[in-house]
Amino acid sequence: MARTGHGQNQPRVRAGRGVGGRGAHDPSGSSISGHSDDRGSKSRRRQSLWSPWQSRRLYAAFVIGLAVFIAILHRNHIAHMFERDRHFSHLSTLERELTFRTEMGLYYSYFKTVIEADSFILGLQSIMYDNVTEFPLIINTLKRFNLYPEVLLGAAYRTYETVMYKMGIPTKLCWQVNRGQGLSPVQSCEGLGEPSYFYIESVFLLNGINMGVFFLFGVYLSGSIIGGLLTVLHFFYNHGECTRVQWTPPLRESFAYPFLVIQMFTVTVALRSSRPSRSSCVVIAVATVCFMLPWQFAQFALLMQLLSVFAVYVLRFIGSRTIRVILCGLFLGLVTSTVLLFANEMLLSSFFAAGLVAVWFVVLLEPLLEKLKFPLVIMILQIVLLCGITIGVKFATSRLLGVADDEHIGDIFRSKFTDFKNFHTMLYTCAPEFDFMETATPGRILKTLLGPCALLSVAVFVFRLAQNEYFGRPEDKLESNEENTKRSSPKTAQNKNGHVPCTPSPDNAGDRLIQFRHKENAEILYHVFQLTSFTAMAVIIMRLKLFWTPHLCLLSSLLASRQFFGWIGTQSRHYMAVGILIAAMSVQGVANLQHQWSIVGEFSNIQMEELVEWIPTNTNGDSVFAGPMPTMATVKLCTGRPIVNHPHYEDVGLRERTKLVYSMYSRKDEEDVWRNLQKLHVNFAILEDSWCTRRTKPGCALPEIWDLEDELNRGREPVCSRLHKKPGPFFSSVFHNDVYHVLEVLKEPTTGHFQRSKESRSVLHSDKERKR
Repeated sequence: MARTGHGQNQPRVRAGRGVGGRGAHDPSGSSISGHSDDRGSKSRRRQSLWSPWQSRRLYAAFVIGLAVFIAILHRNHIAHMFERDRHFSHLSTLERELTFRTEMGLYYSYFKTVIEADSFILGLQSIMYDNVTEFPLIINTLKRFNLYPEVLLGAAYRTYETVMYKMGIPTKLCWQVNRGQGLSPVQSCEGLGEPSYFYIESVFLLNGINMGVFFLFGVYLSGSIIGGLLTVLHFFYNHGECTRVQWTPPLRESFAYPFLVIQMFTVTVALRSSRPSRSSCVVIAVATVCFMLPWQFAQFALLMQLLSVFAVYVLRFIGSRTIRVILCGLFLGLVTSTVLLFANEMLLSSFFAAGLVAVWFVVLLEPLLEKLKFPLVIMILQIVLLCGITIGVKFATSRLLGVADDEHIGDIFRSKFTDFKNFHTMLYTCAPEFDFMETATPGRILKTLLGPCALLSVAVFVFRLAQNEYFGRPEDKLESNEENTKRSSPKTAQNKNGHVPCTPSPDNAGDRLIQFRHKENAEILYHVFQLTSFTAMAVIIMRLKLFWTPHLCLLSSLLASRQFFGWIGTQSRHYMAVGILIAAMSVQGVANLQHQWSIVGEFSNIQMEELVEWIPTNTNGDSVFAGPMPTMATVKLCTGRPIVNHPHYEDVGLRERTKLVYSMYSRKDEEDVWRNLQKLHVNFAILEDSWCTRRTKPGCALPEIWDLEDELNRGREPVCSRLHKKPGPFFSSVFHNDVYHVLEVLKEPTTGHFQRSKESRSVLHSDKERKR
């Protein structure tokens, strides 16, 4: 009966607060009414306890499901564009390899080496002790070219083939394709058992996942699913400005950039937290390693990130605790990558490594600097220390390790802003991707409203930031900092009597306030600084806009944030405005997509096919080739012949070797070119006739580039033109078609011709001296 009485009394108190509670209005107070109210109270109590948890699970499942759908959609989008551009499914194995030009062919050749070796270990040894890429040197290409994607994909392919073979499941379907135009039929295979398919499908899958992560990133940053959808729509509508994976899958950026997005996501989570955990350091480190291992240029993006986080710290939005967690992750990532890349000297002597040392030092000096009591003075000292230590450590490590591979980067920047030019900088800056951002790019992102959306997001954030920092009440800021300190500070130790001291020492309280300092929206401020640095990189070097344009898409997600755009009105009015914006940007965005979908082509390179079919049948297996860098990558991939130069131009030794080879396109004497090729043990030189005259802009033809350094021979006919007409006495023509001309480098020049050549050269030089 006591239980019944409890059921009668307790619900009546609660029912009075609800709607339609019969126990509060029934004067009889019958036990039946009491039991009914007891059940209703328990039901409401269960709903209050479980409903938020269940709704959060449902929301998370919906968001993740939407991210998976977007990932699949993007994977299909880029895969179909790639197929339509090349008709890849109908090409033979050789033709597919020919589609991988320049660096792409070089990287794919190492994947081919790993899967064609007798065992995975032998394939790994072949690329670690390689004497084919820069003959006769033996180099570790895994270290030099960041080939971990090819190694991992090679291991995955071998495993896949073994498992499918044991299960008796076919991995590819082959048929004969009639190419027409008098060309012989070829066999074409589709399926993951075809190496090229396995390779590019892995790239497309990774970049599909990247789009799913972008969606989650936008949701997290804006606090709204609409924000994530805005990010994705802007990416699709500006796809040609955001990525080129649909045209060039094997490039390093295709493997590396998705991990940068994940890494920035983890850094953002750490910055939003008032006290990030130690596990955040490990997650940042893992993402950093995955970003650094595939791409040599990752260090520059990470340097910009380091400077952006440091700027947030200098402006006192985060304390030493938060920045130490991020620095720990970056440092572990750098050390791990350096070890896995066999103590890569370019990483050890990079500005990123030097910057890490400098920022660590500045953070360690925080207790001393805070005693100055003048925030502006502290900021100036921190910036001066950062610049001074970074430059000092960079040049000290470069000199100590004898690293000169990255000197060309300084020369490139110097040539951008001064009249400085040399042979190597011209080879870079004459390529469109290393030139300044093309003037049409800003116009294209304006038409899709990406630029205005990102600019509006940043402007509103900066306005709100200034409003809070300079017009907010000081006591509110103090209370916020003190609350963060209380929430995130460790428990105060008990004294020897077992009591907790009532008041901590002022010094300890001040130190904790500094250490756990955290202001709202620190992560947004970081992204504003990151966008600023990416903008500078994209303006100076067009290729780096792959960092800039996606970040514009990410920051545009803030348009759906109620925190920053709640002033528009109610939530329905706000999202209605976002819907109108999406409709407006879809006008040009859909047109951009239709243009990409309309690109239809069919790959054919008969001249190159003739060349790579002639080489195996007419030269020895150890014959050494030299020529234009893109062509050499194809020769190595398709024929396996040793080469002396290639498109990976970042090594100082390779740059000098290429300069010797490219003397074929100078105005020097034939004998000078012959001696240069003899130094490199070259048996065959490949001339491309178009390289004698082709130029992307004035001053960029190879003979014109040579004029910068070879003043003595200015005005002469290029040697490539002379060799095309008359290859003797130092060379012999052995193959020629409409594009390629193969010259055999003779061991000894033809005697009669050699004597006449010496006489004519001495007359020419005496004429030049008389003119002087």
